[in-house]
Amino acid sequence: MSIPAANHFSRHYTLEQARALLPEIRRWLALLETCQIKLDATEEALAVLLAKNGDTGGELVNTLVKTVADIREVLEEFASRQIQVKDIERGLIDFPSWRNGREIFLCWEKDEADIEFWHDFESGYAGRERV
Repeated sequence: MSIPAANHFSRHYTLEQARALLPEIRRWLALLETCQIKLDATEEALAVLLAKNGDTGGELVNTLVKTVADIREVLEEFASRQIQVKDIERGLIDFPSWRNGREIFLCWEKDEADIEFWHDFESGYAGRERV
């Protein structure tokens, strides 16, 4: 008699549940993209000041700290739901799920209209298969 492997996640999504979250996930990814643009601009402005031995305190540092906090807040939305963010820039997201009695990921990228793929934990993105 074989002993089933321990679950990696306490939360699992059906395909329908994961699909229902896509509008909210798209919004979170858009927020992350906006934050990343702001973060890049702020870091560039700080680098210019540092190169000139200028004052790096004040508004730029406040913007940097606030932007990092905003990014963390959005990432916590994913983490609290045990949804995996594999690549922020690509918007590559994995939802823990079950398929034929084993844990898998439902896999989605922000440019895809719908969740159409899954993969097991071992093969990752390269092993994506149609749902």
